[in-house]
Amino acid sequence: MSKVEEFEELRPLLFSIAYRILGSVSEAEDAVQETWLRFDGSSTRPTSTKAFLSAAVTRISIDVLRSARVRREEYVGPWFPEPLLNDPYQDPARSVELADSVSMAALLLLERLSPLERAVFLLREVFAFGFDEVASAVGRSEAACRQLLVRARRHMEAGRPRFAADRQERQELAERFFDALKNGDVGGLRNLLAADVQLVGDGGGKAPQLARAVMGAENVARLLGTVYPWLVRIDVSFEPHEVNGQPGAVFRDRDGKVLHTMVLDVLGGQIQTIRSVTNPDKLGHLGPVADAWAVQRELKQARRQPH
Repeated sequence: MSKVEEFEELRPLLFSIAYRILGSVSEAEDAVQETWLRFDGSSTRPTSTKAFLSAAVTRISIDVLRSARVRREEYVGPWFPEPLLNDPYQDPARSVELADSVSMAALLLLERLSPLERAVFLLREVFAFGFDEVASAVGRSEAACRQLLVRARRHMEAGRPRFAADRQERQELAERFFDALKNGDVGGLRNLLAADVQLVGDGGGKAPQLARAVMGAENVARLLGTVYPWLVRIDVSFEPHEVNGQPGAVFRDRDGKVLHTMVLDVLGGQIQTIRSVTNPDKLGHLGPVADAWAVQRELKQARRQPH
């Protein structure tokens, strides 16, 4: 097998590691490309190509994350990961771990960890690497990696919900939610939302976004149920789609350009959190991006006109 063939076979795994460390599709793709350049420039073939490439992409991603964290501290409003519609890496034996670890909620929990803790946790818990491989990837002893994993597990378990919804339940709830949204059914929306539901948006200061999180079933249902029928009038549409392994949707303007994504966190048979990403810098990998400011102006104009 040629170098190119070996690399392409492992590309989905490398991207999945990098994305979970970085929470960014574009940065993960850059890390994978840099890994290829190192592999291609190496004069010797490693004993294990998978171990070599996994270690390389992990180290590159850790370095990128360290500098990214400084930028995230100055970010305007809440920071969310770039939405991922399809995870290229599939492993039937690890399907639950892979799906859980790519959710927005899990990626935001991972933000609490140091870059090293994050890498160790992902390689060991999600991708089931041996401690020798983890140690080699992060450049620490196995004993140090075990300590890092203990700390990482403690942080992750403290922030995790106790009762996660099963896939079927999530899907059925999401279908009812998006039907109610389409129909502007405020009461229907309210019935699906947890009493302390939060609606939060990430515009990064580059797109219209909520000044603060909208809290409570009544407020969230009224906002969504009132605004969306007006968006329909100016030809905004949406297509339900898994986003980061959770039920969600991609919203588009009348030209089919991506306006924003929405993802639902379901817990205890109700929707707990609704996260929307409108920052255009985080949507480019999904296709041409809409001018959200222009859509907002059109919406305001439509609402001023008599009907």
